Amino acid sequence: MDGEEIGREEALSRRGYKHACHILLYADTSAKLFRRIPVKHIVLMQMRFDGLLGFPGGLVNPSQESLEAGLSRELQEEVGAAVPVTVDDYVYSRLAPSPPLLITHFYTKKVTEAELVELEKAAVGNAADHGLEVMGMVRVPLYTLRNGGGLPWFLSHSFISNSRAQLLGSLRRLRLVSEGALDDALRQADQMRHAHKDHPR
Repeated sequence: MDGEEIGREEALSRRGYKHACHILLYADTSAKLFRRIPVKHIVLMQMRFDGLLGFPGGLVNPSQESLEAGLSRELQEEVGAAVPVTVDDYVYSRLAPSPPLLITHFYTKKVTEAELVELEKAAVGNAADHGLEVMGMVRVPLYTLRNGGGLPWFLSHSFISNSRAQLLGSLRRLRLVSEGALDDALRQADQMRHAHKDHPR
C-alpha cells in the first residue's frame, strides 16, 4: 500500500524514521520474443527470500551515508556489481503506513542492454546475498500474449509492500508500456487473482 508522498528534504529532516531505498533498473532492447514479438524494454525486479517480488535495495542510514551511497552499497550486496546511483535517478519519497516509522525512497535508472546483462550475470555469480536474501533477478515481461501470458500473469503474482505500485507507476511515467496495454494487463491480472481465490488448488 502506498503512503503519503513527501519531498526529499522533508524526508531527510524527519527524526526517528528508518529509510529504505530501492531502484528500478531498465534498458532498451531490439530483441523479439519468438522472433516476432518486440520486447522493446527490459525491466529488472528480484525474487526475494520470502517468494515475493520486489526491487533491489534496502535500509540506509542517512546519518552515515547519502541515500544514493547507501543504495549503491545495497546493490553491490544484492546484484554483485557496482551501480552508481545519483540524485538524478531519484523519483520520490513516501511515508510508509505506520507502524513502522519508515520512509521509502524510490529511484529509476536507465542503463544499456549490455550493462543490464552484465548485472544479471553478476547477480548470480558475485552477489553476496544470492541464494539468501535474494533468489535472483527477473525480467518483467512487458508484452501480453493471447492467453494472458506475459505482463498480466506477472502482475497477478505477489509483491512486497508497495513494489507493485512502484512498478506500475514507473511503467506509466517512463512510458515503457502504453496506457491501453497496461490497463488491459491490469484487468486480466485482477481476473486471474480473483479466479485463483475462488478456485484454490
